[in-house]
Amino acid sequence: MIYLQLFFSFLQVGLFSFGGGYAAMPLIQEQIVTKHAWLSMVEFTDLISISQMTPGPIAVNSATFVGNKIAGVGGALIATIGCILPSCIIVTSIAYVYLKNRENQVVQEVLQSLHPAVIAMIASAGISILITAFWGDCGKISVSNTDWSMVVIFAISLFLLRKTCISSILVMILAGGMKLFTSMLL
Repeated sequence: MIYLQLFFSFLQVGLFSFGGGYAAMPLIQEQIVTKHAWLSMVEFTDLISISQMTPGPIAVNSATFVGNKIAGVGGALIATIGCILPSCIIVTSIAYVYLKNRENQVVQEVLQSLHPAVIAMIASAGISILITAFWGDCGKISVSNTDWSMVVIFAISLFLLRKTCISSILVMILAGGMKLFTSMLL
């Protein structure tokens, strides 16, 4: 039964997430944190970090990780297949139609109309992760409940990404090191 739940949960993620891994985060969160409670919100943010650091698409990495955590190697395989199956079918179908109609103005307008939805989904995922990082899993947003070390790490990371030519991977490693350092001090 758990295999079917994993398959259909990640089938929905694969079917309804447009715009890549970051856009899929709210859908993944809905399935694994809210609906099935397979992970807590803190574990979910850890999952996103791990999924970003490992090679491959974030949604597929998430499916593999959650499937393995819930039902071992078989669960990882089932969840991953569920996540990629819709994309394989949809992309093959769309590629066929697009190649036949690539000069059609309606096709171009449909593609342009998806941009705002993708931006909104990515923003929603980012805000969720920031709230969890700054205020934890309790959901109470207040100055007294703020994890100021995470705010400082975020600000330093944002500054480095926007104002320097440092690689984003190096910034993630540096942020992890800063968090480890602050954890050892506190």
